[in-house]
Amino acid sequence: MTFHAKFSGYADPALHAAGLYIGGKWQSGSGITVLDPSTGNLLAEVADASIEDAQRAVDAADAAAAGWRATPARQRSEILRRWYQLMTQHAEELATLIVLENGKALADARGEVAYAAEFFRWYAEEATRIPGEFRHTPSGSHNILVDHEPIGIAVLITPWNFPAAMATRKIGPALAAGCTVILKPASETPLTAYAMARLGEEAGVPPGVVNVLTTSNPGGITNAMLADPRVRKLSFTGSTGVGRVLLAEAAKSVVSCSMELGGNAPFIVFDDADLEAALDGAMIAKMRNAGEACTAANRFYVQAGIHDAFVAGLTARMKSLKLGPGYDPETQCGPMITQNAVRKIDRLVSEALAAGARATTGGKPLTENGYFYPPTVLENVPVNASIAREEIFGPVAPVYKFESDDEAIRLANNTEYGLAAYIYSRDLKRAMKVGKRIETGMLGINRGLMSDPAAPFGGVKQSGLGREGGVTGILEFMEPKYFAVDY
Repeated sequence: MTFHAKFSGYADPALHAAGLYIGGKWQSGSGITVLDPSTGNLLAEVADASIEDAQRAVDAADAAAAGWRATPARQRSEILRRWYQLMTQHAEELATLIVLENGKALADARGEVAYAAEFFRWYAEEATRIPGEFRHTPSGSHNILVDHEPIGIAVLITPWNFPAAMATRKIGPALAAGCTVILKPASETPLTAYAMARLGEEAGVPPGVVNVLTTSNPGGITNAMLADPRVRKLSFTGSTGVGRVLLAEAAKSVVSCSMELGGNAPFIVFDDADLEAALDGAMIAKMRNAGEACTAANRFYVQAGIHDAFVAGLTARMKSLKLGPGYDPETQCGPMITQNAVRKIDRLVSEALAAGARATTGGKPLTENGYFYPPTVLENVPVNASIAREEIFGPVAPVYKFESDDEAIRLANNTEYGLAAYIYSRDLKRAMKVGKRIETGMLGINRGLMSDPAAPFGGVKQSGLGREGGVTGILEFMEPKYFAVDY
């Protein structure tokens, strides 16, 4: 008996191998294998969508569009609310499913499900609060009315690292706005997306409002959908490299784009910081989801006076973490998503060590089954090492020493990315002053976790365009319409 065979309900991978979800119907198929990262063993096989399947999904979304657009906001709100309640009701099953296909520790998976469900609750409330505007022209010639209308069919592309939360963060505002959607989850973690579709169906989402496609040809499928004039929105979360390609493709049809791309978050610790609080925050910012997060602390800049104590404390904490399969309740750090992910981490660490860095714990990949890399702390890391420029996406904390505020700011901004940053200092005025000079879309001050459905999530520079979450998230799926009115 395989490990997953003992699970039932939404936690059973076999339940979600039924096929594509188009127009409220399941289409059987195969071709994409889903593996357990903790063992490399097969969990399930899901359908591999063709370009024709993608066209059918657009047709289904188009057929449902007028009806969903005309659905009263309160009714859309109640459907999202029921979806939230169903996610909460089946939270443990969903968390187990995430553990199986993603590998993250069970505690992290439970946290993700709770976070993901909140987007449905938040946008259930926002659906009834879509803003408008009325004012007089300065000249007095007429009145200005501004309404917000659904932008149209939206293609949603989500990554593997948060398979539930990245889906709900896009589906929630899109449906609240009155849009129909086609979700294309990552092929590494498609089971959670199909589980979400089943829950949505149970919540009362009409056929065609939400469609789900998995494919081994993401470029061809996405390009075909973006070329269809009925598709008016692309919301993508993933790497900056892929984001650039998608922006170029979307430009051909002038499709509106929201892009949540890569990160290279600096974590700045000043001499006056509370050391234990900074270490607590560092562990959250670095080790949430074993470092496989776009907001993960990637570069630790620690002022000289507290540097040695911080390295010693971080080393002790990282060394004590229990590595293992995510479904072991004692596991604190699960496997990476693929063997290629382990190879990338190993390359970055090996290059840093060769350039003079020192590993105070970890530093070498494990040879056991599964895709594991141990929690690692590096000190004396050259600021020009590859690990300082590339997104690590793993449990590795490179630490750099700095002297002055200006030096910390310069180092923090020395990246093409600008998604998240962290500052620890007892002096709030200092932290705010430094924070204003850091080029980032989000900033955690004396906090290692900043993501919240009620807050705008997104970055600057090469980290993306637009915002998800918060009161602005729904406007990403709407177009303002101006009425010039004489009474």
